[in-house]
Amino acid sequence: MPVIVRLAAAALGGLALWLSFPDTAWWPLAPVGVALLALATRGVRTRAGLLLGFVAGLTYFLPVLHWSGIYVGNLPWIALGVTEALYLAAMGAGCAWAQQHDCRGRRLTDARVRPLLIALMWVLQETVRSNWPFGGLPWARLAWSQAGAPLSSLASVAGAPGLTFAVALVGGLLAAAVQALVRTYAARGGFRSTLRPVVVPVAGAVAVFVAALAWPVPTAGKPLQVIGIQGNVPTAGLDFNAQRRAVLDNHAKVTAQATNDIRAGRMPKPDLVVWPENSSDIDPTRNADAATEIIRAVAGIGAPTIVGAVVQEPAPKVSNTSMLYEPGRGLVARYVKQHPVPFAEYMPYRSFFRLFSDKVDLLTTDFTAGKTPGVFRVPTATAGTVGVGPVICFEVAYDGLVRAPVERGAQLIVVQTNNATFGYTAESTQQLGISRIRAIEHGRSVMQISTVGVSALITPDGVPHDTSSLFTAKVLAGQLPLRSTLTLADRWGNRPEIVADLLAVGLLAAPVVVRRSRRRETAARSAH
Repeated sequence: MPVIVRLAAAALGGLALWLSFPDTAWWPLAPVGVALLALATRGVRTRAGLLLGFVAGLTYFLPVLHWSGIYVGNLPWIALGVTEALYLAAMGAGCAWAQQHDCRGRRLTDARVRPLLIALMWVLQETVRSNWPFGGLPWARLAWSQAGAPLSSLASVAGAPGLTFAVALVGGLLAAAVQALVRTYAARGGFRSTLRPVVVPVAGAVAVFVAALAWPVPTAGKPLQVIGIQGNVPTAGLDFNAQRRAVLDNHAKVTAQATNDIRAGRMPKPDLVVWPENSSDIDPTRNADAATEIIRAVAGIGAPTIVGAVVQEPAPKVSNTSMLYEPGRGLVARYVKQHPVPFAEYMPYRSFFRLFSDKVDLLTTDFTAGKTPGVFRVPTATAGTVGVGPVICFEVAYDGLVRAPVERGAQLIVVQTNNATFGYTAESTQQLGISRIRAIEHGRSVMQISTVGVSALITPDGVPHDTSSLFTAKVLAGQLPLRSTLTLADRWGNRPEIVADLLAVGLLAAPVVVRRSRRRETAARSAH
């Protein structure tokens, strides 16, 4: 294959991956993107695979993460996109290596094995990218592109890593089918003889989809009446919190409107109300006026309410906090965000990064990290005491941070988020896609409630209900089923991911080990 064709295939593969995510959300393009990268790296040296993977990474991550620079300029966005592309570069090198050698050091020509290796390497790449550096960035994983797709049910089997594996496996099988088609056509000619070797990989891809469609995704459960408050902000952008009082007032006002509708019989009384992240950037534990406004809103609507607030502790840092208020009791429980976002909620190596941009000083105060998962025990009028797992903003993308409250008894997942700093971009809809997959993965209803949208009530099958628009005020109301049964993904935890990673590393390392062993054997024979 000519170099220019390989480069084009890699670039198109990255673009296909990007288009599989919201806002376009053409999910079939995810396995197509995997297939194009596999084809581009087939039969090349490892260094060429590195370059091809990097090209695919640039055309993938730069557009999918474009929202990261919408208000801070191009440099942070490009730096992030290039950094993420390096992971695909390493994987491209791995794809090239895996498609050259088997565990005996010979060329790997078995089409039944190559798709498996490619799928394992996608899982390994996402594991590393999701954890390093600075805790990683598990955004734009293959799994997140599959909200609403047939394969999404597999998230309940082996979690997001398992879903990524399935998508990449289908892509690897597509690549194997194309390779078989081209090879046999060139060698034999003839339509009928050409199709025979294609049957096995195509049948394998179809089998993955059939298995996903056959896997049950239960949704039955005791109904919980919920309300989500999207109060909106005065202005989009980084200075949304310059009008902190207006943001708090907006959410109190929309809550009061919901209260009036309830009293007039236009809306059922809720068991639980949720405000978004940053709905009170005025610390209600230190500002009596803010506390009074929140307590008044909670008393008016007459239901436990979860509020997102910034708390001025531990000094000199602050905490991104989820707070549970109950009518007549006030603040009864807290959860502190465990994974503050680097460069957005804290600035690592501030003096070093200031050499590249003075925008690091836009962040004047670092957020601290919480130490424990949160499960609120919420008393309700119709469902008894309900376990609610609060998750704040980007935490929804981290497997362990969502799994932990479910393991501790959460029957409902609440994702509080503030998307005002990303404007009218796809960031919010991409996050909604993640929340939809999480609902399936854990068999739980999910409330994604944003200051500005997109907010939604999501049932355990990943279907969003009563979705809001960006930069509007809205009351989301509905019933969500409560479930307590653990999915296979919850029971297995991260073990499938660990097994996949170990297999990937082992299969990649095997040729090196075998070759060294043979050299030692040869040297030993020569010595005798």
